[in-house]
Amino acid sequence: MMQNRFDNTICAPATSRGGAVSVIRVSGMNAIRCVDKFFRGRKPLAEAGGYTMHFGRIVDSDGALLDEVVVSVFRAPHSYTGENAVEIACHGSDYIVSRILSLLLSNGAKMASPGEFTRRAFLHGKMDLSQAEAVADLIAAQTAAAHRIALKQLKGGFSEELAGMRAELLHLASLMELELDFSEEEVEFADRKQLRELVGNVTAHCDRLIESFRLGNAIKNGVPVAIVGNTNVGKSTLLNALLGEERAIVSDIAGTTRDTIEETFNIDGVLFRFIDTAGLRESEDSIERIGIGRAYEKLSSAQLVLAVLDLAAPVPEIVASAEEISSHLSTDQRIVFLLNKADAVPVVTTTAARKALSHLLATQGRQLLIISARDRIGLEELRNSLSETYRDMDAGAETTLVTNLRHVEALRNASASLRRVQEGLDSPTPVPTDLLAQDLREALYHLGSIVGEVSTDEILGNIFRNFCIGK
Repeated sequence: MMQNRFDNTICAPATSRGGAVSVIRVSGMNAIRCVDKFFRGRKPLAEAGGYTMHFGRIVDSDGALLDEVVVSVFRAPHSYTGENAVEIACHGSDYIVSRILSLLLSNGAKMASPGEFTRRAFLHGKMDLSQAEAVADLIAAQTAAAHRIALKQLKGGFSEELAGMRAELLHLASLMELELDFSEEEVEFADRKQLRELVGNVTAHCDRLIESFRLGNAIKNGVPVAIVGNTNVGKSTLLNALLGEERAIVSDIAGTTRDTIEETFNIDGVLFRFIDTAGLRESEDSIERIGIGRAYEKLSSAQLVLAVLDLAAPVPEIVASAEEISSHLSTDQRIVFLLNKADAVPVVTTTAARKALSHLLATQGRQLLIISARDRIGLEELRNSLSETYRDMDAGAETTLVTNLRHVEALRNASASLRRVQEGLDSPTPVPTDLLAQDLREALYHLGSIVGEVSTDEILGNIFRNFCIGK
């Protein structure tokens, strides 16, 4: 039934511009027939079997040769979309690609919208919704760890965990629904002890997956690293030195950086998202105050903070700045104090500053390094420190990690529903079965929404509109 949902044929380039070879993807009930109208090979594509490749010519509407191509044929349901599909590998000329697309459109096809091929694959049951989203993650992966997470999710690793949780809850939910049918007899088909244990296990599983989002999101989008400090301490110089390019404006004028500047950088296979912020100080300038406010926002949300301190300043000012930054951190945030401008001060000053900051280093996850961003002194040590601290990310990619905000929100809602069930079961006053059953149904709904067991056109539209056209 689902295979007849679409009666139109879609087409789009599946490769980016500029290559020697381009691939045009065609999918739909009439895909093979559509391409057959202008493809000339040893035999018509209508006679070709699935999973076959054919060399031939593309001819224009007047029969003139346009290009020599290789055409791959896939027959429903054994294709990416679950429909009849054709992929045309032609030369990478923009003119050739546009002419082949024109031929497809003139023979009844329409241009695919972003993500429409993958959306059809989902609707035809070739993959669930979380796997479909993993396709976009796989394309966007910038590190080996991000690639492995996306590939595992595409293969159904996350889906299997969710299916196991839903199966257990469905069994008990059905027994509770049965109790409602026999409410007058006051019988209990769902063992309350078993239910309490199961709900506790599934809630703990949800919470573990929710907690994994912190690592999963960092692997996918990069570890958020906020570079903070007072004005003119060398934050922008540090960013430029780490990136190896003049990305941020460097000036002796205080308040040059008024907004956050973000750049990603790969260090030993881990992606870091460095965020240069406005200098922290009191300011009468309204625009600069906005930038300072954003700096504090980035400071509170960053997974790692590089607190740049000016060794040329008096030691009490250095300590005050470090303590001010520390006061805005949570216990799970890591901070590296960077005593900058080591090239401009004597060793005795550096020693005094290090000693004065020793009380701030007693907390776990805090470190102090001596650097000169301008002369690139100590930067290799900083890179090594970052690499060593986050090298467990690559190992974390082997486990199931949540990387999608939509998924983590659904898990939070499911966990909240299950906690209400737990509270009802633990309540000294018996909670009516219909209320417990309702909360169980809500938990099942939220878990099902991750894999697309329950979805709406609006949700699907929001997901697939961020895909590239040919996928």
